[in-house]
Amino acid sequence: MIEGARQRGRLASAYLFAGEEGIGKKATALAFATSLNCKDPVERDGLMDSCGKCPSCVKMKSQTHPDLLVVEPLTNDILICQIRPGKDRDKCDQEGYAKPRVVDMLAYRSYEGGFKVVIVDQAEKMNTYAANALLKTLEEPPEGSIIILVSSQPDRLLPTIRSRCSRVNFRSLSDNACREVLEAAEGAGEGVPEATVRLAMGRPGLAVSEDLVAERDRFLDTLDTMTGGEAKPPWKDRADTERFLDSVMLLLRDMAVVKAGGRELVN
Repeated sequence: MIEGARQRGRLASAYLFAGEEGIGKKATALAFATSLNCKDPVERDGLMDSCGKCPSCVKMKSQTHPDLLVVEPLTNDILICQIRPGKDRDKCDQEGYAKPRVVDMLAYRSYEGGFKVVIVDQAEKMNTYAANALLKTLEEPPEGSIIILVSSQPDRLLPTIRSRCSRVNFRSLSDNACREVLEAAEGAGEGVPEATVRLAMGRPGLAVSEDLVAERDRFLDTLDTMTGGEAKPPWKDRADTERFLDSVMLLLRDMAVVKAGGRELVN
């Protein structure tokens, strides 16, 4: 979809990468930004890709490229001071936020002659002021810039923001595809444990998380206390609840497999 638009010279000024947590949305956004600014692109399977070796690619990988800005939540929220100077400035100062504001970064032409790319990770965590400030930029996007919103909960975004973005939906990978991604990842090597692939449930970003096994153990502990009639503190946010429900789904899947006689496929 995006590559086709690129070849036709019709890239959108804003994209919404939507899908489950850990499915590869942010990694894809970074790869897209890298490809757009690569000085020596190569063709792979009929698609243009970054070379991974030129100075631009190296800076993109380390996220030090002057034409790339990655915005992430400060503690729990994305604040207006990360989008433009505003009422949350003191909070940004307290957090030691040193990155350029989105508006300031996009106010100038590309430093290296490519695209200026802003990636807003966990975009659903923008507070009201930040969302409205970003909306103004989306309404009048600067020339030569692309804004990518990354969200596992796109319904929490303002409808007016969603309507101004070209949406790209990400779906869970098959176990084989997930395994290929993990084996290709830096430092992963070959022979990714089968249990790791299954626990990820098609989301390679979860498989490389140090919290994957801990999350499974926490689920089993919670289940044990619940069956014993003990109360557990409520989950902090929706993402915690979704991870617990994912574990429930995996457990039910394993129970169904055992009942069908496929015990060797159980995690």
